[in-house]
Amino acid sequence: MRTSSGAGELLVELQRDNGVPLHQQLESAIRTRIRAGLLRAETVMPSTRALAQDLGLSRGVVVEAYQQLVAEGYLISRAGGYTQVADIAVIEPTAAAKPDAGPPRIDFRYSRPDVSQFPRAAWLRSVRRVLNETPYRSLAYIDGRGTLELRTALSDYLNRVRGTAARPENMLICNGFAQGSRLLLQVLAAAGRRRLAVEDPSDNDLREVAEAAGLEVVGVPVLDGGIDVTALERSGADVVLVTAAHQFPTGAVASAETRAALVAWGGLVIEDDYDAEYRYDREPIGALQGLAPDRVAYAGTASKTLAPGLRLGWLVLPSLLVEPMAQAKLMDDRGSPVFDQLAFADFVARGEFDRHLRRMRPRYRELRDTLVERLAARLPELEPVGVSAGLHVMALLPPDVSEEALQEAARARGVGVYGLKPYWVGGDGPAGLVFGYGSLSRKDVVEGIELLAEAVAAVRGA
Repeated sequence: MRTSSGAGELLVELQRDNGVPLHQQLESAIRTRIRAGLLRAETVMPSTRALAQDLGLSRGVVVEAYQQLVAEGYLISRAGGYTQVADIAVIEPTAAAKPDAGPPRIDFRYSRPDVSQFPRAAWLRSVRRVLNETPYRSLAYIDGRGTLELRTALSDYLNRVRGTAARPENMLICNGFAQGSRLLLQVLAAAGRRRLAVEDPSDNDLREVAEAAGLEVVGVPVLDGGIDVTALERSGADVVLVTAAHQFPTGAVASAETRAALVAWGGLVIEDDYDAEYRYDREPIGALQGLAPDRVAYAGTASKTLAPGLRLGWLVLPSLLVEPMAQAKLMDDRGSPVFDQLAFADFVARGEFDRHLRRMRPRYRELRDTLVERLAARLPELEPVGVSAGLHVMALLPPDVSEEALQEAARARGVGVYGLKPYWVGGDGPAGLVFGYGSLSRKDVVEGIELLAEAVAAVRGA
């Protein structure tokens, strides 16, 4: 059913041999849908002439059905000759689910950039340029790696800013890191890889994906200088996933020694470079991929830098993985949307991506500074680490404060805070919190830490 005009369509199944008049069958079908909420208030109904033609009825049958429903208050006849669904109470489901309490008023959830700062005007210019200039042939099915324009723009950007050794022919465009990592793990498992090492602690989402692909997952400790490569060598893993530039969640930066040992290690390194563009108190750290392009699969995304809803990610792959990954991408969804890729390619090539990042860094730095200052003032026992880059900090909790109890007490005060427990491989590690601050205002941070201090006092009092 279309709602934009009276010439839309409405699917109704009529039984012409059951003895019930057709106008009554039509009335009943429309009435039932309205009461169930399947035809929403103000939905424009098809014209009587159009609906009669679609259903093979005389117009008089449809007119009679509409008139009856208008009389009952289910439809409204509007000036101009069109009919709309009336605003009536719909039938509630017999087993309605309990309504969700909704998100907390102040939410320190990790991985949320400030989407209110999305550069709409610059993005719109790129969209318009693409719509006006893209040849029709580019709208056909595309290479599994993605459009050449975006692969070229991104390889130039990454080589300049992240120190990669990317080439357009070795890049693959995907729907965010989630899809790219899932396809990569599936391809690796099919090729005979058996054990994936992950940093401990680390993001837990990919562990479930790896296990679903048939890979065994083992945790490797994170030291001050990044992943413990000696422990990695003992793990028996043939693939490792690292966040070398800004480890999640500890914020550790891989040292020069760790980076050299990683690229010398015999297995495949998957480098998740999720938020390295945001750095505040240290020099930029180049990507591992630039050191060993044939042994490192590099993954990046626009989710932290622009907006998660764009679903734009990319992989820079060793040559042997390019073709199987392109085939896996085609099998999965036939390729990411062309216009989105071309718009982002234009956005990057014209320097708008750089300008957006330069604009956002001081904003996020101010939020980071506010968070660190307020923690020091109100909760000095929660000493933040990993503060030099990214959009989050981590803090360990004192022994007398439980993660679960603190999260509950904070939520009761309208504050969302999130514990470390899910990030430890096996769930066994020190208690702590991960504070994401990208989507908050300075006022939110100040008030949120004040309320968290109240929650800590309440937990200790209990």
